[in-house]
Amino acid sequence: MAKSAPFAWMNGSLVPWEQATLHIATECVLRGENVFEGERAYWSEEEQELFMFRHAEHIARLRQGAKIMRMTIPYTDAEIEAACIELIRACGYRGSVHFRPVVYFDQGELTDYLPEEIRTGMFILAFSKPTTKAVHQGVRSCVSTWRRNSDLASPSRIKAGSNYHNSRLAYIDARLNGFQIPILLNEAGKVAEGPGACFMMVRGGKLITPPVTADILESITRDTLIELARAELGLEVIERDVDRTELYICDEAFFCGSGHEVTPIVSVDHYDVGDGKPGPLTRRIQSLYFDVVSGRVPRYRHWLTPVYGAAKAQAAE
Repeated sequence: MAKSAPFAWMNGSLVPWEQATLHIATECVLRGENVFEGERAYWSEEEQELFMFRHAEHIARLRQGAKIMRMTIPYTDAEIEAACIELIRACGYRGSVHFRPVVYFDQGELTDYLPEEIRTGMFILAFSKPTTKAVHQGVRSCVSTWRRNSDLASPSRIKAGSNYHNSRLAYIDARLNGFQIPILLNEAGKVAEGPGACFMMVRGGKLITPPVTADILESITRDTLIELARAELGLEVIERDVDRTELYICDEAFFCGSGHEVTPIVSVDHYDVGDGKPGPLTRRIQSLYFDVVSGRVPRYRHWLTPVYGAAKAQAAE
């Protein structure tokens, strides 16, 4: 089903949803020339506040992608933050939100990148997005027949719209074969990530995840879970190459990302992961993650940006 919202933010202004349009001749439409971020904001019922999670880190990654694409973002970090808050407030959300700041090339040629040659625009979308059933129940996965984008061809490090053609091919292939979220290998035949989320597994009580050099997005959720696992759960976290067959013998596994949050994997290629149910360590990581993003763990409040200002007002009082 098509997504919709009351408003979008486009090039400096809030606009009604129906008026949030781009010309069909833009490079964004024709060739997918954009970079974007997928961010979450979480509602705290106790504080009656909505918190954007690690917004500054997301915008830093947006700028890294734009740099590689030679895009000149026409807004400061403060202006982007204010725009995200303005949009979410205007939509009146009081629950989990998924929002996307997108930087794009307007009309021009494939070879254009200088500001005097081609206009660089920006829009922001924000949708209500509750946690899915898959986060609680887990998903059936498979090893995709498609390989992850190579850093030498279309770098997965860039969160660009055009890279998601690779993700879409993998998703549809998995769906046609009766699976939910696939796992992609890189050109070296090692585990990379899912189409829109990083991969982690548990073996012998250790948390293992592919390195950032394995053709993956440098995920902020992945970075968050590594820090929390070490500091709060006392786990040994190992970043290394992961073989395909390890997927079949690991004790637990899950996807992680702003969109998928912490989604357990209960089987891979019809092999049960563990006992075929979300594992106990995965559940502990999930619980801690949701406590942190909702503002219930004081030492990580610096990761949170309040949307409505209630939390700031309470702190001032």
